[in-house]
Amino acid sequence: MKKILYLVVVLSLLSMPAYGAYREVTVDKGGVVKGRVTFKGQLPPNAVQKFTITKDTNVCGLGQRAVNWVDVKDGALRGVVVYIEGIREGKPWTGKDYVIDQKGCRFEPWMQVIRNGATVTIRNSDPVMHNINAKEMILLRGGRVVKRTIFNFAQSRPGEVKKRVRTRRSPFIAINCEAHNFMFAWIFAASNPYATVVGDDGSFRIDNIPPGTYTIKAWHPRLGIKATEVTIPAGGTVEVDFTFTK
Repeated sequence: MKKILYLVVVLSLLSMPAYGAYREVTVDKGGVVKGRVTFKGQLPPNAVQKFTITKDTNVCGLGQRAVNWVDVKDGALRGVVVYIEGIREGKPWTGKDYVIDQKGCRFEPWMQVIRNGATVTIRNSDPVMHNINAKEMILLRGGRVVKRTIFNFAQSRPGEVKKRVRTRRSPFIAINCEAHNFMFAWIFAASNPYATVVGDDGSFRIDNIPPGTYTIKAWHPRLGIKATEVTIPAGGTVEVDFTFTK
């Protein structure tokens, strides 16, 4: 009897969809969610951090590099990903060449959404060595974060390397350069195509959503996650705003 129960458990685990499983279908009367992400109140003391540039100054520049961890302009909070959680089927993924460019001793872009499991081009546009380190940020209860290395390698000259980027338990990826302590970026590895980076004015729009009730979230690497439940009517539009504070 125990062997039978064990076999049933194993088979059920094997049949469970893997993290990021998603099925593309034709969406009938898809809806839209749109809105804006803002910041209210005083910025946290560590919103901007300054690093002294001590090497490769001919490429990286002289003096200090300011890293804007909490980027607010006219009330709009930038560098935020808005995504819908738990959609297992819906609109198709759109084709895209994902690139992380190391240019002027900066990662470009600062924040991007990729399809989990996609191949990403790691480009070094600088005539100096960079060492790119990508880590999956697994959030645990109590606020603790476990970091799992996805890749970590040096690029000693201009060129490109392609890497498959797949997270296991979390969509959040932190990028840093081990050769230059002021180079950072972020990736959101989406399990469905209903995710987007907000615009410079904090606005976002996600379309062609199957009618239904969902949890929509806004993630900022330093300020955390905001979440709300929305019901998307067939062919309708729902407006959702998120406000972060320190």
